[in-house]
Amino acid sequence: MNAANSTFLVLSSILVLFMTPGLAFFYGGLVSKRNVVNTMLSVFMICGLAILLWIAVGYSLSFSGNLGGVVGDLHVLWLHGARLTALTATKIPNGLYMIFQMMFAIITPALFVGAVVGRIRFNFLLGFIVFWSVLIYYPMVHMVWDNGLLAQLGVIDFAGGTVVHINAGITALVLSAFLGPRYNYGKREMQHYNILWVLLGTAILWIGWYGFNAGSALAMNNIAIQAFLTTTVATATSMMTWMILDMVTKGKPTLVGVCTGTLCGLVGITPACGYVTVSGAFFIGLIATLTSYAFITLLKPRLGIDDALDAFGCHGVSGIVGSVLTGLFATKTVNSTITLNGLFYGGGFKLFGLQLLATGFTIVFTTLMCIVIIMILKRFVKMRVDVAEEKLGLDQGEHGEVADYTVPMSSQLSEIERHSDEFKGQLSRLLDGHQRFR
Repeated sequence: MNAANSTFLVLSSILVLFMTPGLAFFYGGLVSKRNVVNTMLSVFMICGLAILLWIAVGYSLSFSGNLGGVVGDLHVLWLHGARLTALTATKIPNGLYMIFQMMFAIITPALFVGAVVGRIRFNFLLGFIVFWSVLIYYPMVHMVWDNGLLAQLGVIDFAGGTVVHINAGITALVLSAFLGPRYNYGKREMQHYNILWVLLGTAILWIGWYGFNAGSALAMNNIAIQAFLTTTVATATSMMTWMILDMVTKGKPTLVGVCTGTLCGLVGITPACGYVTVSGAFFIGLIATLTSYAFITLLKPRLGIDDALDAFGCHGVSGIVGSVLTGLFATKTVNSTITLNGLFYGGGFKLFGLQLLATGFTIVFTTLMCIVIIMILKRFVKMRVDVAEEKLGLDQGEHGEVADYTVPMSSQLSEIERHSDEFKGQLSRLLDGHQRFR
């Protein structure tokens, strides 16, 4: 066992796990105060659910056997028979790699929660995540990262453009379309519960993303350092690009806009971070942000699909851009393990075509499977809350909890009336005393 590589991957696994509560703060800060508990619980509970699923069947379906290049088999259910102490190519225990991949299985379904906040039934979301993980996520992991169908074709995805972001983004779009818009969608601007939570969540996500991207090198080596650097450059580029766009179009920068731009850069560079130069990272961050900004501000209002927190606008759109641009900017000078250079480095159109193929395949596969899961699950579990519960808020309707306690208006009026009566009594006594004194 290589101690340095193993220590590096342990720390990276912790950072990726840290991203999920960070995402809970990011989403929780953006929603109205009536849905804060529901939103944060919907994200955080996936930590428990995804871990148990991964141990039970996820690891086996992802990295055990090969059924038609699409999915693994069930030979190591509950890790029974898994050779966890065997060493990988980078001299880390197989069990540690299993843990690292487990953290990806947690954060990925949490991403599409942002699209459906405020109107999806918690029970439906719970069941959907189970079937989505088994039928969509684990096959995508196998096809891309375990020498499955896409990997055999020559598709490259360093840390999850197809597997994570396009996958989750398309799922967000399909769920939003089936759910329909919120009852007050477009009638008034949504009030964010706590913008400072959005900043906190963004900071946690950015820090955790280094485990996500650099950790995907699976060793403390030059590729990990390059992934760390390109992630930083792309994210900074996206942040500043979104801020400038806000200043030009709105006349002022916004904290939510800066945080959104930061997220787009992190997403866009993910599939390319271990394959591209610093200049490539700059252009990926720039183009991803321009594309996501255009979709969210121009195209989304015309589509009429209520992706509440722009899960598709950020993860889907920037993920698609990053995956495709990998075929332009990837170079063997950064990562000698790839067999093809990108188009801009003399590799011709082959890698670019493969990246387009993988992106298109992921979109179609995820869309069709999501539709099947939703149509079947809806027969057994109601998908959307009632309008009355939606107006009340899912915190109380689904969980019987609130993020903060505010005295009801009726109680406030009663308190005002009581103090008013006391004041009238004191004033009357003062007037009586004044008359007696005269």
